[in-house]
Amino acid sequence: MSASVEVIGGGVETFLPAFTTLDRPYATYPLVGSSTHVETIFAYLFRTTPDVRFRRECLRTKDNGTVALDWVSGDYGALPPDAPTLILLPGLTGGSNDSYIRHMLLRARNKGWRVVVFNSRGCGHGPVTTPQFYSASFLGDISEVVAHVSFRYPDANLYAAGWSLGANILVRYLAQESGSCPLSGAVSLCNPFNLVIADEDFHKGFNVVYNKALASSLRRIFKRHSLLFEEMSDEYNIPAAASCKTIREFDEALTRVSFGFKSVDDYYTKSGSAESIKHVRKPLLCIQVICTFKPSTSTTAQQIRFFGLKRLIMLNKFLKALIHELQAANDSIAPARGIPRQDIKACFSFILCAKYNQDNPNCMLIVTPEGGHLGWVAGDEAPYGAPWTDPVVMDFLEYLENNNYKSESASKSMESNNTLHATVK
Repeated sequence: MSASVEVIGGGVETFLPAFTTLDRPYATYPLVGSSTHVETIFAYLFRTTPDVRFRRECLRTKDNGTVALDWVSGDYGALPPDAPTLILLPGLTGGSNDSYIRHMLLRARNKGWRVVVFNSRGCGHGPVTTPQFYSASFLGDISEVVAHVSFRYPDANLYAAGWSLGANILVRYLAQESGSCPLSGAVSLCNPFNLVIADEDFHKGFNVVYNKALASSLRRIFKRHSLLFEEMSDEYNIPAAASCKTIREFDEALTRVSFGFKSVDDYYTKSGSAESIKHVRKPLLCIQVICTFKPSTSTTAQQIRFFGLKRLIMLNKFLKALIHELQAANDSIAPARGIPRQDIKACFSFILCAKYNQDNPNCMLIVTPEGGHLGWVAGDEAPYGAPWTDPVVMDFLEYLENNNYKSESASKSMESNNTLHATVK
């Protein structure tokens, strides 16, 4: 299946020359791309996870929390101090073990970039040292991580890429820092943008499977550190968090209380990044999905060779069982109707107290016709290798670095003394 990608945004004229593959049709891998659900699950189950050896740094934050930063082992001495540096933000409950993170890491590293994975509190088997995890709304940790990396490599341009919840946090951070942001550019992938819409869709059809799976991951992380929450006030519903069946239940029991929201709906309403786009003042590439159902009834020799007959039969059965769900025109976790298209095209400015619309030169949006959530099983490395997005992301970042899109001056915050180093795999 082949179809064109959609490219919009006020930054198209500036950034389009960066890309070497966007003129080609988006050709999703046969059978896999027939459904957003098949593509999402296939990528999760069957995409290879490259072997990477990490050096872990545990960064103590101002509130005595801890985040785990995973650097590629050996890079400290192998790369020059001014090597461009890329911070990766995984999705909800994700970390440096995720296949999509490792593929992007290796691509950047092979281009001579320094890469660090930002594992949120408790994720990637990182420690939790206070009775608080992380949320879509909380920007304290990413602010401290960027400041820390900037202090460590003051001569390097800093960039960041985020997936799903990590993308939401990244875009909110870009907006908060605006023109003084230390990052020279960023990429947002499969961003839910509007958390109210995302929550609504999480309770529809087959999406409940993802909801339950992510809730299970949240429970595991919480139970690992539940002793920290024993003395919390009655407003926290600890038993409900420990037994949650959905993300919403966990957020109602724990997240919204931890971060001072009146209700879970109040949290979702105020924590999305759709309203943040118009305040972004650094180059930002957003890549989203709008999946359409295009059934494929033929089985080819190529499919059998790549999948094996047994896997192919299993996928065909799965496809037929989900036939009523295959009409979904969405990334199942980051709904297309939540994308802030108008704000990506235009931004708001204030001159002499008069607000007006103008082209937003900082943002560009690429929408693929298939892809699932964090799937993108297409391109030269399909079906088991790197996502279609990886070379696109690298084209954008290298274009910024090579064309001197330097970060505006921002203070290099003081280094934290509370760091712990370890080697993990």
